[in-house]
Amino acid sequence: MKLLQIPKKRIILNITPLIDVLFILIIFFVVSSTFLEQPGIKLELPKATSSESQRVEKAVLYITKDAKLFFGEQEVTLESLPGIVKSAMEVQAEKSLIVNADQQVHHGLVVKVMDIARTNGVEKLVISADKE
Repeated sequence: MKLLQIPKKRIILNITPLIDVLFILIIFFVVSSTFLEQPGIKLELPKATSSESQRVEKAVLYITKDAKLFFGEQEVTLESLPGIVKSAMEVQAEKSLIVNADQQVHHGLVVKVMDIARTNGVEKLVISADKE
């Protein structure tokens, strides 16, 4: 009686599809991650050695060196600012406002804007500065 010897098959694990899937996931997360928004207004921010990076929120107020106010991309006046800030804080969960003021803006204007922000629902006020 002759017994047939069945040759053992080698199991080969092909990891090429796994690598393809991993690369696609990496590309997806890189593309879908949030990037910092760059303002469309040219500002020269003051320098500070103790400044920290903060996540950019939707409520951003820009003050240019010629004392123009921009809420996001929309130009606003000092008289219309309280209503705009109040309506923006009603829809925000964090109730924060980021103020990007040019370093040549008068201190009194920045204080007035901060006072308007505080009296209209802003709980967290962030003043932007560049690192030295």
